[in-house]
Amino acid sequence: MSTYTSATDTDRRAMLDAIGVGSVEELFADIPAALRLGRSLTLPAGMAEQEVYEHLKELAARNVSCEEEVSFLGAGMYDHYVPALVETLLSRSEFLTPYTPYQPEISQGGLQVMFEFQTAISELTGLPVSNASVYEGPSAVGAAGYLAKLANGRRRVLVSRGVHPHSRETLTTLARGYGQAVAEVPLREGATDLDALVAALADDVSAVVLQQPNFLGAVEDVAALTVAAKRVGAVVICACDPIPLGVLEPPGAQGVDICVGEGQTLGNRLDFGGPSFGFFAAAQEHLRRMPGRIAGETVDVDGKRGFVLTLQTREQHIRREKATSNICTAQALNALAGVVYLGWLGRRGLVELGELLLQRTAYARATLSALEGVELLHSQPVVREFALRLPGADLDAVVERLAAEGINAGYRLGRSYPEYADGLLVAITERRTRAQIDRFAEALANALAAERGATPVGTGVVG
Repeated sequence: MSTYTSATDTDRRAMLDAIGVGSVEELFADIPAALRLGRSLTLPAGMAEQEVYEHLKELAARNVSCEEEVSFLGAGMYDHYVPALVETLLSRSEFLTPYTPYQPEISQGGLQVMFEFQTAISELTGLPVSNASVYEGPSAVGAAGYLAKLANGRRRVLVSRGVHPHSRETLTTLARGYGQAVAEVPLREGATDLDALVAALADDVSAVVLQQPNFLGAVEDVAALTVAAKRVGAVVICACDPIPLGVLEPPGAQGVDICVGEGQTLGNRLDFGGPSFGFFAAAQEHLRRMPGRIAGETVDVDGKRGFVLTLQTREQHIRREKATSNICTAQALNALAGVVYLGWLGRRGLVELGELLLQRTAYARATLSALEGVELLHSQPVVREFALRLPGADLDAVVERLAAEGINAGYRLGRSYPEYADGLLVAITERRTRAQIDRFAEALANALAAERGATPVGTGVVG
């Protein structure tokens, strides 16, 4: 029992005696009574180790992972194949156990990994500088908003409604803390409304935040949106899914100032939502305002190649008032998985993966939208994810029917977009085969037929 009970009565008595306090009540006497619970916590009695194991096993069995179902769920995290090579390298003790490379002379391997990661992210995004990763995607968006404020001192941020809901929420929360107001730019036919953006732009706009592809899967006209934002001197921030960058023009080549994103798709399993890592790349002029840390290449006294932490802008490294981030983790191990994965794919492999996603997504989109009771939510170009509408159907019931057949149908858009209450966001990865897409189509057709009270029939799709 002592393994799970942090302190016994005897332990507590010894601690109180050591600090000269007679009781826990006396220790907390300075806390107003109205703020104290005044009773013991309502918790069940402790369990023996074997009972704890059985209980946790029972709880874990309630979860269903992508290994037990065919998942078309995306919405920011995706069921990509992770080669064994990634876990093999991550498990090496020199990568698995280090914390922060404060002493470069004994941390060359970790620092080189950071440097290689930064290089890969810069090449992906088309921007010259990258940091050594941040916590995750949404906090990277929030940090980018703060960088924009440091750059121009303006107090208003415009964010497309096509940006991930979690990123918009994080940006709004953090912006309130650093004195910025956030306003949304609406969508038109699934993509950011350029006319609405132009109407909202003014000299007080610090930044414009976009996403490519956006949350509804649509490929945005980033170049046109960027040109509009730059007319008023706003910083353009683009949150990106890194995998589609193999087939899309890099944000940096379209004039974007800052590119951030969620790196889970690069060699990190879903793991029920984390952990993963975020990435952050920017134009050269923003180098010293970037959050986190940047590894650099140098030579030692003997002229040999070496690596150091060149810039460290977190409050644990410099004076708090000069810090650009208070998140004291770089998710370095997860970022290592990302750079190993990119090295495994290679330049051509990343392009081939993107092309494969384009083909399978096009097939799935056409097949599903051809079903009775299903229509496209928008007709914008897509890469790996697309939005459908199921007008008149009980979407929750349909999704539950498919779940009973071992199919995760996707993300119900009404959870984040009330205007799309009948919307379903469907994601495709290289793990989703044509046969699985056909199975999904037949199961969806039957579920919709059951909703209408009709006799379920086959879809006629030939795998």
